[in-house]
Amino acid sequence: MTATTPAPPQPSLEDLVAQNVLYADHVTIRFGGLVAVSDVSFSIPPRSIVSLIGPNGAGKTTFFNVITGLYRPTEGNVYFNGANITVSKPHLRAAAGLARTFQNIRLFNLMTAEENVLVAMHSRLRSGMVRTILRTPGQRKEEHQALAKAHELLEFVGIGRAAGETARNLSYGDQRRLEVARALALEPKVLLLDEPTAGMNPQESATFNEFVHRVRDEKELAILLIEHDMSVVMKVSERITVLDRGEVIAEGSPDDIRNNDRVIEAYLGSSARDQRSTEDTDKPEQAQS
Repeated sequence: MTATTPAPPQPSLEDLVAQNVLYADHVTIRFGGLVAVSDVSFSIPPRSIVSLIGPNGAGKTTFFNVITGLYRPTEGNVYFNGANITVSKPHLRAAAGLARTFQNIRLFNLMTAEENVLVAMHSRLRSGMVRTILRTPGQRKEEHQALAKAHELLEFVGIGRAAGETARNLSYGDQRRLEVARALALEPKVLLLDEPTAGMNPQESATFNEFVHRVRDEKELAILLIEHDMSVVMKVSERITVLDRGEVIAEGSPDDIRNNDRVIEAYLGSSARDQRSTEDTDKPEQAQS
């Protein structure tokens, strides 16, 4: 008889939680009789760039909202930085280091760029109402530090020149960058970007790819993207998870996803298959031995 190689042991839940800064364990969410997300397990390793993609109605936004605390899963749990946060409110997750931007820009339009960033810092400030009214030395010092931090973040995202500009007067691309600066003010361990290149022109999208890597490397955090622009996803991601009808249908590197027949059928479409066939045809034939 031929000896069979035993399958490698599967990591325990404790191991998965310890190895990843965020781990969703068998998450299901139902709205009445509709199953929007079905038994999805999902991980974000430290300092990684992960993308979540899928066709419209795949459950991406619903799952994103489970991670950020807007929805509570019907089944399963979400772990962040080693702790079970399944029932934690969104503001507590933000304070713990889970920051996000939105598909539709949500800035305080009548505030300046600087003020938008300062608002996000409130959970990190210690001066209460009494110290603020009395303008104690400690409060003034903290205020100066917060202003310096706000300017540092605006410079980091490339809009330091616009610190005093009203948010609504900024260009679309600069508003997107301001959203990132505001999220970074929370000093996150994971930054969640919801369709960050939506509405950007090709040049802005190309610049964004480099920007995401710089944020990850210099701020030493992990990034999760929901994004429809496949050119961005394939260039910026280290790992991609694909949802379809609420279920994970594929997970792997950009090359794995690009060449996955089930993903092509469900999401990327016939153009991706045609492109792959063309690439294969264009490859030089290997010399026969």
